Amino acid sequence: MNKSHFLILLISVLFFSCKEEKTNAIRKTTGKVNNISVIIDDQLWNGEIGDSIRNKFASPVIGLPQEEPLFTINQYPIKLMEGFMTDSRNIIIVKKGDKNYFSIKKDEYASPQNVFHISGKTGEDIVSIFEKNTSQIIQIIRQTEIEECQRINKKSLLEEKLFTEKFNITIDVPSDYENMVQDANFIWLKKELVSGNTSLLIYQVPINAIKNNKNLVSNIIKTRDSIGALYIHGKEPDTDMITEEAYAPYFFKIKLDGKLTYEIKGTWELRNDFMSGPFINYAIFDTVNNRVLFLEGFCYSPSKEKRDSMHELESIIKSVTVLKKEL
Repeated sequence: MNKSHFLILLISVLFFSCKEEKTNAIRKTTGKVNNISVIIDDQLWNGEIGDSIRNKFASPVIGLPQEEPLFTINQYPIKLMEGFMTDSRNIIIVKKGDKNYFSIKKDEYASPQNVFHISGKTGEDIVSIFEKNTSQIIQIIRQTEIEECQRINKKSLLEEKLFTEKFNITIDVPSDYENMVQDANFIWLKKELVSGNTSLLIYQVPINAIKNNKNLVSNIIKTRDSIGALYIHGKEPDTDMITEEAYAPYFFKIKLDGKLTYEIKGTWELRNDFMSGPFINYAIFDTVNNRVLFLEGFCYSPSKEKRDSMHELESIIKSVTVLKKEL
């Protein structure tokens, strides 16, 4: 075989190898956060099954001052189950079939992806299967969307030194957040938006300042209000940030970085002013360091929806890791 024939053969092998590798490569999912593609025929979507899906996945997000849906739902008929519809991170496929079943498939068409298959002999069977598995579906989708937001955040981060030296933690905060105020046990970071801004607060208090109080939840609220009085003010005198009393906050006991944490979602307002918005507050009981570490996000965006801004703040906060003490 002469050199020219050998080169032609080599190029052909490389071409087909690259083509096969490209074909076998898993596609990347696309789309905005908190979006779901529901693949279901119009007849089912416009009836009881569609109502059930909308009631669950478009229900109001708790802790926001105005009603916003938990997820944005995009519905497509079964025959359109191709192309960009299969690039969604979260897909729910609903149809009638010969048997009743529910399954979850990871990365079926792209990655990262959740594909939920629901099939039933009758409409009543489908609704029953859906209602039984709704909590699990929502939990999986929410976790996937948090991870997607964290992936985006990692593209450009603030220096870890800002958090490791003061609070002995790592946390993935995007570089578009600016350092507004810094004190011995407090940091206020803010990102400007077209319609307002989002803020992240990090502060700590001795664990006995919270734990010894009989009404622990009340003491957490008093602590965040005292931080508002010290650092977060409006333009006029006596306009510090407080927890809005007209709407009782939501409380949840969770684990964050493996530690007991109280999650609070509610509404803040400026005392003697008109400004207000949603907040999320996480009080992490760090017994090793004898402290309660507070991570709080709040948003001011009076003319825009706030769901996705609060979702970003939640994803930032949930990236926290408390570093081990050096011996």
